[in-house]
Amino acid sequence: MARIAPLTLLWLILPPLLWAGNAVAGRLAVGTVSPLLLNALRWAIAALILLPLGWRILQAGSPLWPRWRRFAVLGLLGMGSYNALQYLALTTSSPINVTLIAASMPVWMLAVGALCYGERARHAQVLGALLSLAGVLLVLSRGDWDTLRQVQLVPGDLYMLMAVIAWAFYSWMLARPGPGERDWPWAEFLMAQMAIGLLWAGGAALGEWTAGAAHLSWNGWVLVLLAYVAIGPSLIAYRCWGLGVAAVGPTIAAFFGNLTPVFAAVMSAALLGDPPRWFHAAAFMLIAAGIVVSSRR
Repeated sequence: MARIAPLTLLWLILPPLLWAGNAVAGRLAVGTVSPLLLNALRWAIAALILLPLGWRILQAGSPLWPRWRRFAVLGLLGMGSYNALQYLALTTSSPINVTLIAASMPVWMLAVGALCYGERARHAQVLGALLSLAGVLLVLSRGDWDTLRQVQLVPGDLYMLMAVIAWAFYSWMLARPGPGERDWPWAEFLMAQMAIGLLWAGGAALGEWTAGAAHLSWNGWVLVLLAYVAIGPSLIAYRCWGLGVAAVGPTIAAFFGNLTPVFAAVMSAALLGDPPRWFHAAAFMLIAAGIVVSSRR
């Protein structure tokens, strides 16, 4: 098995934990903040926080502008698409459907790697994907497989499928940096993505507003929600995810992403006063087994 350093494990575990909170926040925001406006506000606040550290990359003559097309795609896939589509999905789809579709991430990572980057999927990776997916299904079914038969697809499910595919391409692009990008300070590399991604997110929010679908109700709860989604799932999670993908590759990293529904289930249990059940522990072991198997040389 390829050894994963403890610090790398932290980089790969923190994003799913923070993204689980992001899914809960996105669901709670329904009816208070429209999804595309929420995404734009999230990245605008995150950009303002990061600006003191990453402003140099926005100067004329910086290495960003000769490769602006690459960062326009990165910004579209990561900041402009994934979270906007997820927030859209949560307005019409149930949490179980959204998490089921997100659980297919390792499969899409393998497919994108094979089709676009010439990376052949190993048998261990396929087996790891199946084990990890089984763990997620166990959580979603709450130990009762009949629950999965009741799932009905709605338009939000398509949004989430598009989001997962966008994230697979984004992660592979991170794993294939352009010349000299590995030497950029992390804040400048993230700022380059965020600045252009904010244009995509802002354009989508403007379209939502023009269509009369945007709404925002200011209150103390909304401020707390925006602060969380701008700092935790955005700045911290994206930084850690970039480090983790660079260390182990996008395919193995995708298996850690399947910890998100497990964390979400635990959070929901805590918020509802319902203690974790046996299937939470069993699912964690299955997902962990998927990570171990997929990491085998």
